[in-house]
Amino acid sequence: MSQETYQRIRANPKFQAFVKKRNNFSIIMSILMIIAYYGYILLIAFDKPLLATKLSAGAVTSIGIPMGVGVIVFTIVITWIYVSRANTEFDTEAEAIIKEGQK
Repeated sequence: MSQETYQRIRANPKFQAFVKKRNNFSIIMSILMIIAYYGYILLIAFDKPLLATKLSAGAVTSIGIPMGVGVIVFTIVITWIYVSRANTEFDTEAEAIIKEGQK
């Protein structure tokens, strides 16, 4: 890609809006992941009795195990959401902006 094409793409308002939209989405997804992960870690550190609560009277499993599995599942789901949006909407939009800049 030539320097002229690069400058044309960078100056394109569609490119700037695209970068802003993609960055905002990434930040939101990162914040959600940080809240889930660190929230669980903080529960482990500061509220062990809650996590040690048994699921039922005769149960061996405490509430902490399903919550930990929930954090893992949440991580997988959030990753899938990001990858699917990146591979469809973001890739298509980026290709269109590049083609427009190469004209």
